[in-house]
Amino acid sequence: MKPAPRLVLASGSPRRRETLARLGFEFTVRPVDIDESRGTNENALDYVRRLAEEKARTDARQGEIILAADTIVELDGELLGKPKGAEAAAAMLRRLSGRDHEVSTGVAVFDVDRDHLEVAVETTVVRFAPLEPTEIAWYVASGEPMDKAGAYAIQGLASLFVESIEGNYANVVGLPVPTVYRMLLKQGIPPPEKPT
Repeated sequence: MKPAPRLVLASGSPRRRETLARLGFEFTVRPVDIDESRGTNENALDYVRRLAEEKARTDARQGEIILAADTIVELDGELLGKPKGAEAAAAMLRRLSGRDHEVSTGVAVFDVDRDHLEVAVETTVVRFAPLEPTEIAWYVASGEPMDKAGAYAIQGLASLFVESIEGNYANVVGLPVPTVYRMLLKQGIPPPEKPT
């Protein structure tokens, strides 16, 4: 009897790992390194879709189903990546203050043996409350913004600033759970027997 395919998370994100583990899936973590440069005239959704697909196909091995994802934060058509220092983080937070922005996650699930790839993009609109300079300074000093796209973590201290979201909350954390669940089912990964 052919063994069940192994699920591999092609991401080093602790948030994605924790989310998948909490749901009870059994998987191996194997981050991949790709060139994440944005193509000329490549729109945000095409960009995040391409990154997810490239991550899923990189280092894919027989007998595996690869789950890959990439999350971007977009404001006024500009992508807000991970800040390169405290000043950059504070500048991003000033821009987000009192405004809506979009968080999009591209997700790819690749069945290596069948050479079958499925890709989806989920977008959530997040609204920040107006932030005082003292709040921004306090948050930046916490260190939390430093390795996060858009300079914040919705599941952390930044939850204090989020007035509303329109769409899937887990998508903003980095893995749109309902979408991922359905994609894994289609690729033959059964629901967990017992969530943790």
